[in-house]
Amino acid sequence: MGHAFNYTIGDIYARIMRMKGYNVLYPMGYDSFGLPAENAAIKANIPPRKYTDDAIKNFISQQKSLGLSYDWNRMLKTSDLEYYKWNQYFFLKFYEKGLVYRKSASVNWCKKCNSVLANEQVHNGRCWRHGDTEVEIKQLEQWFIKTTQYADELLADIKKLEWPDRIKIMQDNWIGKSYGSEIKFEINGEKWPIFTTRPDTIFGVTFMVISAQHPKLNELITKDYKKEAETFLKKIRSTKQEDMDKLDKEGVFTGSYAINPLTNEKVPIWIGNFVVADYGSGMVMAVPAHDQRDFEFAKKYRIPVKT
Repeated sequence: MGHAFNYTIGDIYARIMRMKGYNVLYPMGYDSFGLPAENAAIKANIPPRKYTDDAIKNFISQQKSLGLSYDWNRMLKTSDLEYYKWNQYFFLKFYEKGLVYRKSASVNWCKKCNSVLANEQVHNGRCWRHGDTEVEIKQLEQWFIKTTQYADELLADIKKLEWPDRIKIMQDNWIGKSYGSEIKFEINGEKWPIFTTRPDTIFGVTFMVISAQHPKLNELITKDYKKEAETFLKKIRSTKQEDMDKLDKEGVFTGSYAINPLTNEKVPIWIGNFVVADYGSGMVMAVPAHDQRDFEFAKKYRIPVKT
């Protein structure tokens, strides 16, 4: 019923615009590629192509019985060769120009779907398809598109859009261009690059905060703090992404320390619910004397403040 409701809203709008004299482009497409369709076909013991095509025929029959006024002659399926050959073409062009790359990153994993979930598909720490299945955080090698190479162009073009200011600000923040420096802190004998927009405050660093989704987080959690860290991480991972900014800033000590490269002081490494894994290096140096958020965190957990 949810699909019928949403499709009806779109159809009403298309019909209204036609009645107003507009030439309306109103096609229908089926996002039929991917592991969910493959897994369903395996479960039904039917070849994926046949399973997908039969399902789409059923969808079309239901949509036509509802009287939806799509331009059926423009219908597409992402599983058609004539469609996905262009996906492959553009991917290869991106690859040739160095605009795609592979790296390990944290993902939401559902063992029943046997696939990755978007943050929006994780509800209270569970898969949106399988409410009885807790989502795991796994490290997987993935392809990424180097959108950062177009940051200046994207930011300039946003200013030209006739969008509400709050939406423009959200887009600016998503692109997230920042100026700063990478400083290498020694952790367990290894040099870790830490991005900061305020390298001048390095003498005031009294602790570090690492993202709960950092790919190397488990290396830092010591035996004595494992139970507390796991409880904290479970709480974070059961929180919707859009709700994270509304939470009080919280953290837990990993049991590990970093060495300040200029003072040679040992500073504790905490896990925080406010550090984003894909911003900078996924770990920040905290300077409570120069940053309000760091100050409140230090005060809450009785971490020293250097002035």
